[in-house]
Amino acid sequence: MLDRYNRKIDYLRISVTDRCNLRCNYCMPEKGVVLKEHQDIMSYELILAIVREAAKLGIKKVRLTGGEPLVRKNITFLIKSLKEVNGLSELTLTTNGILLADMAEDIKNAGLDRINISLDTLNPRKYKQLTGSGDINRVLKGIDKVKELDFQGTKLNMVLIPGFNIDEIEDMKTFCREKGLQLQRINHYSLNDINSINKKYVAERPLSCDLCNRIRLTSDGKLKPCLFSDFEIPVDPNSIRASLEKTISSKPECGTFCSMRQNWQIGG
Repeated sequence: MLDRYNRKIDYLRISVTDRCNLRCNYCMPEKGVVLKEHQDIMSYELILAIVREAAKLGIKKVRLTGGEPLVRKNITFLIKSLKEVNGLSELTLTTNGILLADMAEDIKNAGLDRINISLDTLNPRKYKQLTGSGDINRVLKGIDKVKELDFQGTKLNMVLIPGFNIDEIEDMKTFCREKGLQLQRINHYSLNDINSINKKYVAERPLSCDLCNRIRLTSDGKLKPCLFSDFEIPVDPNSIRASLEKTISSKPECGTFCSMRQNWQIGG
């Protein structure tokens, strides 16, 4: 389906949970977060119903995000069910990698096509500093497991943080070459202002607005036509198609700011 600016919208990013097992300091507020109650999070049945309708409108790719999607119970059931949706050509997932070594085989068998792994530094001390207590060795074991299982097209997401990891870019390129990964550099930004995107460094993400082909679904059932916008559309379970059509037709030419949510609530 085309939006008002003739962009083909064929990509849906779904936050399946607002919970995460890390506390990355550029993602979560220092004072902590108020998590949604279980009853406020979308059921798998509703997610499946939304994706079925989205596929009919031309959505070809679905990415599962969080929070951290692998902390949600029975995520393999959702992956297996989504793979059965007619019209989808790619089902992917973004993870911080902490649980990946234990779960990679299950999500591979469930049908997951591809994985993005978030890793901003190769330095164990800096990793713990950034994530609030994370063990980088668990992520590295997850990467090795993904390679062992022959996942194709695995990307490593590296947020470029001035004064923290810019000096590691070349080391990260070497690491990715050795592990068979694709490095995806992400310029640091704040959702509060699209102009905060640091464009000083060469990066693959965020995309420029004129190339944006995606809409987002939050874990509490709100459709977002733009990451940098407060505009949200609650999914009407009795009229899912209309909710999706309204979201796509409401997509702005260019985002401005989002003050209502943070990255951990949207999945980036």
